[in-house]
Amino acid sequence: MNDSTKTKQLLKILVGVAWIDGLIQPEERKYLHKKAEEYGLADDPDLKSLLSELLPVQPQECYQWLEEYLGSHPSIDDYQKLLEAMGAMIYSDGDVQTSEAQLLTKIQLLDPANDTPQTGFDKLLKTIQKVYRKAVSQQL
Repeated sequence: MNDSTKTKQLLKILVGVAWIDGLIQPEERKYLHKKAEEYGLADDPDLKSLLSELLPVQPQECYQWLEEYLGSHPSIDDYQKLLEAMGAMIYSDGDVQTSEAQLLTKIQLLDPANDTPQTGFDKLLKTIQKVYRKAVSQQL
């Protein structure tokens, strides 16, 4: 996949992430349009229809786009771009829904930087600990 296609795919994923809780918040909408302009994709026909919000993106479609973007062996760079963009999108409205937190947790489990062999349970436990620590620190 070339850089232009990857960037377009990333923006599609962000639209899907915005829909993951069933509703695009005004802050998420603003973030999406800002990113579309920043990436030079505001006039792309496929993305224009997604950004118009005429049809919601279903979670399974978002997950499919994620699989296509990451492939079976994602590069650390692609993974970092995805995680940073998703995190910014999810936190843009200041309210993290359960469905959004679950999506982030699943993505964190795919981190290619984890080259130490861990069981799925170990990875899940580590991710839950990170999310818990972050939630506790935000409450203080």
